[in-house]
Amino acid sequence: MAMSTVSFTLMFAVWMMFGILGIPIQKELGISDQQLSWISAVAVLNGSMWRLPAGILADRIGGRKVTLFMLFVTAIPAYLVSFTHSYHWLLLLAFLVGFAGNLFSVGTAWNSSWFGQDRQGLALGVFGAGNVGASVTKFIGPPLIAATAGSTYFLGIHGGWRLIPVIYAFLLILAGIATWLIVPRVDRAPGASRPISEMLAPLRNVRVWRFSLYYVAVFGAYVALSSWLPKYYVDNFAVSLTAAGLLTATFIFPASLLRPVGGWLSDRFGARRVMYLSFGMMLLTSGILMMPNGFITIVHPDGSQTTHLYYQMHLVWFVILVFLLGCSMGFGKAAVFKHIPEYFPDNVGSVGGLVGMLGGLGGFILPPLFAYTKAWSGFPSSTFFCIFILVAICAIWMHVTIVRMLDEKSPELAGSIERPLEENKR
Repeated sequence: MAMSTVSFTLMFAVWMMFGILGIPIQKELGISDQQLSWISAVAVLNGSMWRLPAGILADRIGGRKVTLFMLFVTAIPAYLVSFTHSYHWLLLLAFLVGFAGNLFSVGTAWNSSWFGQDRQGLALGVFGAGNVGASVTKFIGPPLIAATAGSTYFLGIHGGWRLIPVIYAFLLILAGIATWLIVPRVDRAPGASRPISEMLAPLRNVRVWRFSLYYVAVFGAYVALSSWLPKYYVDNFAVSLTAAGLLTATFIFPASLLRPVGGWLSDRFGARRVMYLSFGMMLLTSGILMMPNGFITIVHPDGSQTTHLYYQMHLVWFVILVFLLGCSMGFGKAAVFKHIPEYFPDNVGSVGGLVGMLGGLGGFILPPLFAYTKAWSGFPSSTFFCIFILVAICAIWMHVTIVRMLDEKSPELAGSIERPLEENKR
């Protein structure tokens, strides 16, 4: 679990590095906000689309082999990013670098095979805390970019933003070597003798797709905001790139490090209760964050004007609300994956792969959606309106499903609510 978590943290940092690098890249290449959003989006796309086969492969041949392959393969495009000078080449390399994101479903299947159900929530929560890798570039990126800008190093490697991908490529190779040396070579592969058709059979269950939508809200939105928030801070609060990275970390840290807490709470109190808590907090925080700055102007019959209900979101309150939004996502991510080994104990790789894939695809769709809704509406806060609508759909679907399940299990109770029994009238 320790080595898989370290590897996932590093791979997540590589996957999300364009959230910070995108700002100096935009200045150097002269690209638009919409083009910049697609750089992060294609990385998220490739980090999501292979999660299902990667999870199945980890179940069949063992997570150690698949993890080693992914670490070494991802190092190649990460290194090449440093040498690109074209938007289209950068778009291609960002897509290839995004392969790193698929390690999530590998690690989920890998850790599930080593822990019993009484500890799977906590174990998967600890592994999932590797999401904190999204904050690594936020911390090391801005000072390194500022300190090395204009410099040239061995093998023609340039400083500034171009140095970061080279460092990550080197660390990926080191992590691969460490995994090869430290992790036991005898691995558990619970799906080794099972046919693919049997492993894919649970995907016909509508419950799997419902869990996937939940994960779009708690993970896809997390991925999208991790990439989008640095620019949001720079554009709307006029802070420096370094400050934007640090402020974004106040969202990433709780959304990642509280995942083990969410797993423990799910083990102790049940995943559905944690999901209700998560969705409730997300609706409250995103509902406040989506309100645009402004006021109402009233034009009187004599032509005079008065303004009322002036509203402006100050930086401190914005940071606090985004922090709480991150907390709720951290709880929710763990709760979603606590459901999977409970309902599908023999198909964690395939089910977890599909849920992770669709959750990641949410992170692909949302950044361009943020950019285009902002361009259409003129309100930067439309970002959080998109999140609010998504969470509302998930919460309503979950609640309706639970009410229907309770109705099916206790039809006599449901009838007594509509037509009170005689003893209830007294």
